[in-house]
Amino acid sequence: MGGPDSAPPPLSLAPFLPYGRQDIDQSDIDAVTAVLRGDWLTQGPAVEAFERALCERTGAAHAVSCANGTAALHLATLALGLGPGDAVVVPAVTFLATANAARYVGAEVAFADVDPDTGLMGPEQAEAAIERAARAGWRVRALAPVHFAGQTADMAGLAGLAARHGLAVVEDACHAIGSVDVTPDGRSLPVGSNGFGTLTAFSFHPVKTIAAGEGGAVTTNDPVLAARLRRFRNHGMERDPASFKDREAAFAADGTPNPWYYEMAEPGFNYRLTDIHSALALSQLARLDAFVERRRHLMDLYAERLAPLAPLLLPAARAPWCRPAWHLCAVRIDFAAAGRTRAQVMAGLRERGIGTQVHYIPVHRQPYWRDRCGDLALPGADAHYARTLSLPLFPVMADADVDRVATALTETLGLSASA
Repeated sequence: MGGPDSAPPPLSLAPFLPYGRQDIDQSDIDAVTAVLRGDWLTQGPAVEAFERALCERTGAAHAVSCANGTAALHLATLALGLGPGDAVVVPAVTFLATANAARYVGAEVAFADVDPDTGLMGPEQAEAAIERAARAGWRVRALAPVHFAGQTADMAGLAGLAARHGLAVVEDACHAIGSVDVTPDGRSLPVGSNGFGTLTAFSFHPVKTIAAGEGGAVTTNDPVLAARLRRFRNHGMERDPASFKDREAAFAADGTPNPWYYEMAEPGFNYRLTDIHSALALSQLARLDAFVERRRHLMDLYAERLAPLAPLLLPAARAPWCRPAWHLCAVRIDFAAAGRTRAQVMAGLRERGIGTQVHYIPVHRQPYWRDRCGDLALPGADAHYARTLSLPLFPVMADADVDRVATALTETLGLSASA
């Protein structure tokens, strides 16, 4: 037994369930090992193979891999030529990177409200943000819808709004590799196909549906934008002889390009993905369908097991216009009615071996954005934040783990005698 200062034993001795984690198998290990035993570690054949496979999976004409999802969003703003005086409409419920990417290039952010149940920005909320930006004297040039938790925003409606205003559409699909938009006429468009948008940004962080360790990508159907994406991810370097400006330095006397020559017309970044990361991402991409199917099964189990906790707890609201590849299980809890704060619920679940997270603190509430934009009234975002809690969701979870989570929630919310 421990002494008087020992911590009490945990309520659960079962393995701890984080809110998300990667699923690595021997095929992934073999893919990475093959790269380590080969000749290329950085920009080699694995990068090209992954980009081709991502095009095949999404239906996009071009895929440009990069260091992470934040880099993908930044590259998208650079490729579009956004800058000071421009503005991007961004939903308030997202990770910091979506808004930060606009500021990286000097553009402003017009925050949009979201549906309080799904956390998704719709056409009406985006229109209100455009109007607010116009009053501030900003020129809105792009919409950046976020596909929250794996569910897509209403892309048909947002694409129509963008067309009316002459805007580019940058889909933040960092949660949504494998998700599918269903058009009003019943067609299926994989996220990343850019059937509704201009550019789509992905993340392959370990808690996402496929993991690269760290990694990201941008897809587009525009060859000019694709060329700009590739240039900006590699220091702004240009190696295409047709684009060289200094003809005397670039070409030999016989007119052939000098083999060492490159030019930089504007600064870029070192946002390249390595062959090591690409090999892992390519191996994981081959398992994407299985990951998506498993996550959907677990979400259906959650809906069934958590149903008795309504109305105190409601499962994730489902958008009718998509088939999501679920990234998060973000449930809605009436903490006030439960008589417990969210911090108390999270602590109680952790004692029972259950990890949780909050997605997200609305970005417009961050000190930087308060100072820049004032105290915006976005009630949908605030209502979503007040109730949301993300529960464990990852492919190697067992069905019984969902039961564990449901039991722990029942106890922690004070709905059983063992609470």
